[in-house]
Amino acid sequence: MNTAENQSERQQYLTFRLGEEIFAVDVTQVREILDLIPITRVPQMPEFMLGVINLRGSVVPVINLRRKFRMEQVENTRESCIIVLEIQLEGEQLVIGALADSVQEVLELGEEQIEPAPRIGTRLNTEFIRGMGKKEDDFLIILDIDRVFSSDELARVQDVGELAEEG
Repeated sequence: MNTAENQSERQQYLTFRLGEEIFAVDVTQVREILDLIPITRVPQMPEFMLGVINLRGSVVPVINLRRKFRMEQVENTRESCIIVLEIQLEGEQLVIGALADSVQEVLELGEEQIEPAPRIGTRLNTEFIRGMGKKEDDFLIILDIDRVFSSDELARVQDVGELAEEG
């Protein structure tokens, strides 16, 4: 097998924690990782939305993934951070921030290290899950970040961002 073929079968993921669970997103969708900065609340936001941040002059909506995944809410720590992601919404690119308890590492996984999402036994709707990765004895929940939110939810998030820019 040549190197180009080998590279195409391996993919890099950014891993992060929400409680005891380790999640992963495709590193190509990660724009940057920010220390926790002040988040401005916006009225009439969806329940899972924390508000917006100013990222070098751009308004970026910030999502609470714990709320979205119906996980127990906890206090932020010094390891809490915002992962700035690029998401596709009906062919349009949307930039959002996702609050994480901590960022772990960038990990490279081969196709043989990823199994399909289980049908039962997980708190998440499995359509959001691209697969389950394995690193040593830990499982990683690999998110299909474009599918974590419905089109309606992302449109509402986009609307909030546009309202904040106007205001």
